[in-house]
Amino acid sequence: MKKKTIDIISLGCSKNLVDSEWLMGLMEANGYHCTHDSDDPQGEIVVVNTCGFIADAKEESINTILEFAQAKTEGRIEKLFVMGCLSERYLADLEKEIPEVDGWYGKFNYRNLLKDLEGEQFVACEGHRHITTPSHYTYIKISEGCDRHCAYCAIPLITGRHQSRPMEEILDEVRQLVKKGVKEFNVIAQELTYYGVDIDGRQHIPELIERMADIPGVAWIRLHYAYPTHFPWDLLRVMREKPNVCKYLDIALQHISDNMLSRMQRHVTKAETYELVERLRKEVPGIHIRTTLMVGFPGETEEDFEELKTFVKWARFERMGAFAYSEEEGTYSEQHYDDDVPEEVKQRRLDQLMRIQQHISEELEAEKVGKTLKVIIDRQEGDYYIGRTEFCSPEVDPEVLIPVVERELTIGAFYDVLITDSEEFDIYGTTIIL
Repeated sequence: MKKKTIDIISLGCSKNLVDSEWLMGLMEANGYHCTHDSDDPQGEIVVVNTCGFIADAKEESINTILEFAQAKTEGRIEKLFVMGCLSERYLADLEKEIPEVDGWYGKFNYRNLLKDLEGEQFVACEGHRHITTPSHYTYIKISEGCDRHCAYCAIPLITGRHQSRPMEEILDEVRQLVKKGVKEFNVIAQELTYYGVDIDGRQHIPELIERMADIPGVAWIRLHYAYPTHFPWDLLRVMREKPNVCKYLDIALQHISDNMLSRMQRHVTKAETYELVERLRKEVPGIHIRTTLMVGFPGETEEDFEELKTFVKWARFERMGAFAYSEEEGTYSEQHYDDDVPEEVKQRRLDQLMRIQQHISEELEAEKVGKTLKVIIDRQEGDYYIGRTEFCSPEVDPEVLIPVVERELTIGAFYDVLITDSEEFDIYGTTIIL
């Protein structure tokens, strides 16, 4: 039924996805039927939740808006609304350039969309979130914004200063989601290690994760987007002592040379970064570290890049992504540095770095062959069940492929799996009948 049906299109990161899920819950409490990221939207209303982080993401957001603006012009949808990071940052320009959009909302005022649709009679239900991921896992956003102000990053310009959610509110959300069958919680924030500092000056992330781990029914907790400066070391104790806190940490390091770390305004040194990685591995044996690195930042020399390659070979990150620097309007680097590394040099360095990581990934995944790992089953695709270990975050990390012919498995259930083979990223296994 098209009437009062809303198609919500989420672009960008998992933090955006959580916003879309809260909006869907609010809409459904007011009698709307919501679909998410439909391949063929059929509703009378489309809401595009945009990303404005880097140039490629902004281009994707604008193209998506234009696509649905054309659909409105052709009468295939009745109304088009836009929310999220892109409109938070470029509202005035977008309103002028794309008049087909019926309403623009930013990162934080998207709840006004329902008020504009329903008037003052709308139900303000804030406690219902429509989970769009498979029912056994979800994302928990613990804060908004960032106080770090790295030279290249536009996030603080979009989201503002760090704002931690109240701890009891987060824990109540986890309890409610457990009742709905969620087992795996991926904790996300722009900078999760800063959690609580804006409240009383103390890092409360160890306490939050420890209390979350004590909630009955929470099977896995995974941590995303830590920051290396002033790392809260007690978090490693929690990870070590609580069996349901995955031995996995997503921590963006960006570079290793002191020249680059200083120019990037990361407030950490090369020596401190090496010490950090050593301590992570020492205090949490078996930990899988996911990091992100940048090449081609203004002023990066061949010597800087050689230091970065040496670091990657030494650290042997289980999960690593890399990208080439692109100048973002309004950032410190855009205003104070010349983008002086040629594009072809950026691409060459990126390719070299990822080739190094490819060999490391192949070797590390091969080391899992012959081991028995706990695996959660996400879905079935063709001849395989697709699952993940505690070392694998949804959508971005390696998966475990288990032949369907072996036995019938339940989506969302855990199994002990003997790893039998590996590739560059994925591994293969067979379930163990207990």
